[in-house]
Amino acid sequence: MTDLPAPAPAPAARPWYVSALFALIAVLLLLGGAWVFARVRSPFPFYGTAYTPPVTAKSFSGTDQNGQPWTFQPGGTGRTTALFFGFTHCPNICPLSLAYLDKARRALPPEERARFDIVLVSVDPDRDTPARLKDYVDFFGKATGVHVPEPALSEVARQYGVAYQKADVKGEADYQINHTTATYLIDASGHLRVLWDYTQLPQVDRVVHDLRYVLENPAP
Repeated sequence: MTDLPAPAPAPAARPWYVSALFALIAVLLLLGGAWVFARVRSPFPFYGTAYTPPVTAKSFSGTDQNGQPWTFQPGGTGRTTALFFGFTHCPNICPLSLAYLDKARRALPPEERARFDIVLVSVDPDRDTPARLKDYVDFFGKATGVHVPEPALSEVARQYGVAYQKADVKGEADYQINHTTATYLIDASGHLRVLWDYTQLPQVDRVVHDLRYVLENPAP
């Protein structure tokens, strides 16, 4: 009988810290690749969520807080607009959003401030009359309040990806509204550029950082 060769010795086990180092390197490479991809798509380091590529905003019409016909024509005025959907009975999110947006507006240099609008579209057209919207937006700063009746409001909301629904209904005029809490920044050429969640708005300096870039760099 022919003797079989002795089995080769098993390779030494890799120390745990070497495996951990390789895993860390792999994670760093993955994160680095994601960062590069994001910067290639949007070279400017936006604080909010960037639209890459920018998306053309939709026009719509309603009645402003002064009771006058009002039309939003993105790109038609050469102005930059922060568009927010809310309602005047909102207990916290809407007033805070308007207050922080106005604080960001006031932080701009005068020339840029003159080219920036804040617009609140009510998602509660039954209660938010133009007169009520006027009292509301005037209290929280300089903004335009817009009343859009149903069913046109539903279509405007759909075009911007906004959801809203009555909640905690206690009576015909006693209810709250659950709604999307984002603010949409639309540049002077009429393109959606950045979306801020309401939880981001208290970081006013970072909001202004985004805002000033979009003011000076509208999409082609």
